[in-house]
Amino acid sequence: MKNICIIIAILFFNNFSGLAQNFNEQTPSPPMGWNSWNWFAKKDIDEKVVREVIDAFITEGLLDAGYNYVVIDGGWRDKKLGPNGELIPHPVKFPNGIKTLVDYAHSKGLKFGLHTVPGTHDCGGEPVGGFGNEEIQIKQFVDWGIDFIKLDKCRHSEGWDEELLKTTYLKWSNLIKKNNKDIVLSISAYAYRDWYRENSNMSRTTSDISPKVQHGAYFDSIPSQFKPYKSVMEIADENNQAAKYAGDGFWNDPDMLVTGNQGLTNEEEKVHFALWCIMSAPLMLGNDPRNMSNAEKEIILNKDAIIIARDPTEQGTKIKNENGTEIWAKKLKDGRVAALLLNRSGTNNKTITLYFDEIGKKNRAKVKDIYSKKELGFFRNKISEKVEPHSGLFLLLE
Repeated sequence: MKNICIIIAILFFNNFSGLAQNFNEQTPSPPMGWNSWNWFAKKDIDEKVVREVIDAFITEGLLDAGYNYVVIDGGWRDKKLGPNGELIPHPVKFPNGIKTLVDYAHSKGLKFGLHTVPGTHDCGGEPVGGFGNEEIQIKQFVDWGIDFIKLDKCRHSEGWDEELLKTTYLKWSNLIKKNNKDIVLSISAYAYRDWYRENSNMSRTTSDISPKVQHGAYFDSIPSQFKPYKSVMEIADENNQAAKYAGDGFWNDPDMLVTGNQGLTNEEEKVHFALWCIMSAPLMLGNDPRNMSNAEKEIILNKDAIIIARDPTEQGTKIKNENGTEIWAKKLKDGRVAALLLNRSGTNNKTITLYFDEIGKKNRAKVKDIYSKKELGFFRNKISEKVEPHSGLFLLLE
């Protein structure tokens, strides 16, 4: 049965491989928004929460800062499909359906997205997958006005192999193109693959970051019993390996942000956000936008940080690693360079030195501290600073 499905999918791909629409033209910069999973998971998400989050995007300044996608992850569907393979909004938690929420988001200037699964079952084992039902489910998304689809690998009754995975995802990709509607396709299949770029806007390079709804966030190491969830730095290291593939409208996705009372200290949150900005990652919040502290807002609304994140020149990388310290850097289109001087040690202060020739700068540079918003002045040949444990200095050099 699986071989027959693969053959059908290959034929489908060949028929539509010449479609003109290019995913990457939709996302010249990494998308920004919010996903419900980290904070609400399946159990606590409902129509009321989503409406309140949409309102918070406006009142808390998230939309003004560039965050414009509101995405419901698991929990919006019923536990079964309709008679024709269609998805059914949960009758208790989403009694007015999805289109009313999409329309509400659009009325506020926001875009709206949903999580769905391409296999036979969702991540919790419920038989609500899109396998064999792709056409009708994508038509539902188009009719509802959906702007963003998170297509999460989850489960297949016969088990995934690479051939089945590719043909299934390409079928979704080509059907979305065929419908000729701007829908951002986010592939969530937990590792980079070379067919992602031409067939999606953003794609996961890693397994899941450890969120509040599981065991909370961890900065550098995570207890073995909580694997396969990963820490911020484990995720960053994995995403760094795929850096050369990002850009020109396609973005590597190292999973959602874990800012906002999810387990990190304020300094760790600053490092986390800085890394995602330098890595040109989609900035998808995983917090509760209705209840943000001033400290969190100072991080995620920082204008210079967001400019760095959305600069399309490249995915920044780790350029130096020595004695428990790291330097990450990203070259910007206007010639400036963003750099993070990171003390990965959990116990000792470290002096970290960035030599300007390491980032293509010579002689001297004017340096700004991004989080303090202070101009530090001109430095010649290098900048050397003492950095506390699990902390960093996020700099802009010109």
